[in-house]
Amino acid sequence: MPKLTAGPDPEPKKPKLKAPPGACDAHIHLFGPAAKYPFAPDSPYIAHDALPSTFFGVQDKLGLSTAVIVSPGGYGRNYSLLADVLAKHPDRFRGIALLRDDTPSSEIGRLTKLGVRGMRMMSHARGQHVPNYSREIAARVHAHGWHIQFYAHGTDIIDYADKLLELPNPIVLDHFASIPAAGGVDQPAVKAVLKMLDPYPSVTPLAHVFVKHAPERIVWGSDWPHVNLDGVTMPNDGDLLDLMLDWVPDAAVRNRILTQNPKALYGF
Repeated sequence: MPKLTAGPDPEPKKPKLKAPPGACDAHIHLFGPAAKYPFAPDSPYIAHDALPSTFFGVQDKLGLSTAVIVSPGGYGRNYSLLADVLAKHPDRFRGIALLRDDTPSSEIGRLTKLGVRGMRMMSHARGQHVPNYSREIAARVHAHGWHIQFYAHGTDIIDYADKLLELPNPIVLDHFASIPAAGGVDQPAVKAVLKMLDPYPSVTPLAHVFVKHAPERIVWGSDWPHVNLDGVTMPNDGDLLDLMLDWVPDAAVRNRILTQNPKALYGF
């Protein structure tokens, strides 16, 4: 018999952190009602019902507004619960689906309209009942604007890092890339993730110096489409914008660089 997983703490604490308007929980799972959405026969676990109505109460307590539903491995490649919830709550949720390799483009298009924005793939070590790494299906969902959310196993992100970087999709790594915490920050798996996350670490000190010296004279640009990067890892533009969080930790200064300075300079 599959094991029954423990449910969440029914009394979430009100956090000290005051979340900004529109704050999002980017990785949740929903389950049930069990009679309508049965677990896959080969699922290693079953779970108590975890319904949208319950989750909304949690969000209210935490001060969050939206969330991303990751279709769980317990349902295998059946994403019917995900699709149904997205159809019912289009303003509150977006989704990540586990697809069959032969899913037609028309179905991917339907899911996109519902709010699915990515496909979850998993290490082969996690079994064949869930989608594994596939360049072919990654290319097909990329045509619909989806990213790939990858769930590694143990330290095998080392084996998958280069293959993931070869895909055209943006990549999201689940659960700190599943790296065993006991191995510390200097283990090879950590270095593999750092390679994926930050192609240009040496630029950060320069950004800090320039922003500190003259924040009123800085604007941000991506240099898209990055025509002079042959032979090196092509950056993702979302990652490039996210570097602003490291380069300009002060939100007011960051907003000035992204809005006020270019308005003054270019006359928007």
